[in-house]
Amino acid sequence: MKKLLLCLLLGSAVAQPAIAASSADMPYAVTGRYALGGDGGWDYLTLDSSTGRLYIARDNRIMVVDAATGKLLGEVAGMQHAHGVALLPAEHRAYVSNGHGDNVSVVDTRTLKIAGQIALSGKDPDAIVFDEASGHLLTMNGHSNNVSVIDAKAGKELGTIAVPGRPEFAVADGKGQLFLNLEDKNALAHVDLATGKVVKVSPLAPCDGPTGLAFDAANRRLFSVCANGWMIVTDADSGHLVAKLPIGKDPDAVVFDAQRKLVLGSSGEGSLSVVAQDGADHYHVVGNLPTKPSARTLALDSQSHTVYLAAADAAAKGKPVQGFGVLVVTPVAGH
Repeated sequence: MKKLLLCLLLGSAVAQPAIAASSADMPYAVTGRYALGGDGGWDYLTLDSSTGRLYIARDNRIMVVDAATGKLLGEVAGMQHAHGVALLPAEHRAYVSNGHGDNVSVVDTRTLKIAGQIALSGKDPDAIVFDEASGHLLTMNGHSNNVSVIDAKAGKELGTIAVPGRPEFAVADGKGQLFLNLEDKNALAHVDLATGKVVKVSPLAPCDGPTGLAFDAANRRLFSVCANGWMIVTDADSGHLVAKLPIGKDPDAVVFDAQRKLVLGSSGEGSLSVVAQDGADHYHVVGNLPTKPSARTLALDSQSHTVYLAAADAAAKGKPVQGFGVLVVTPVAGH
């Protein structure tokens, strides 16, 4: 992510979606808001479906929220510009990327205490993901144009993988491949984790500033969302562009709901873009659900299909965040 969310004065008005959908057609509705408050910007949201806990990176801490009720269960202090959280539920561990610390904090999810730190040679670790194939953690290092490979059990960095641009969000396919957006190159990098090499770089035109990335494992399709209001669908194996769809501008996250066959992108303009998958190579925009300006990051509960978006009433650069909370978006009956 470019930075923690620090937007222009936002107010409480809802932005008008670029592509409207009638209420009868829209398969989602905003059904609640958790008022959490607190100082500081924010970045990624991560949901642990097994416990119903929502982890929110809030610069100098991690907020842990009961996703069902909105109750703040606790905060983990001591972070250094926290960006993302990767979860290993079976190990009762959460791993937090610290952009200003060039390290990863290890959190015991039972006590919500820091259990250790993993030093990195990579600079400004941002997105952090877990690769099931190798059992390694991977951080996208925005200021050193590389990926740190981390042995989570040993608590150490094993090495880095150079990439030809500034890495943004990434996904691992569980079969030894890592895909990541290159924000400054408007491209998608394909990395072979076994060899530690970039094997392909795919252009994402007309995308400018790709950030969020999601993966459809069954069809091997990747979904990149871009600052200039495009969603680009790419064949993960060939790297070829499959589709391009207009969405809300200034997004920072996207998820694929495999059961509902919907791709959801959160826009900082104040909308949730809903794209339907008609087939592996065919998509259409259902519409944009009005949310709240600054609601650029989201998390999906794949079981209930509920979507959680972080936003604030005001978050002017250099001024205190006001009215921070989480919007709750749920499926509409009959869709």
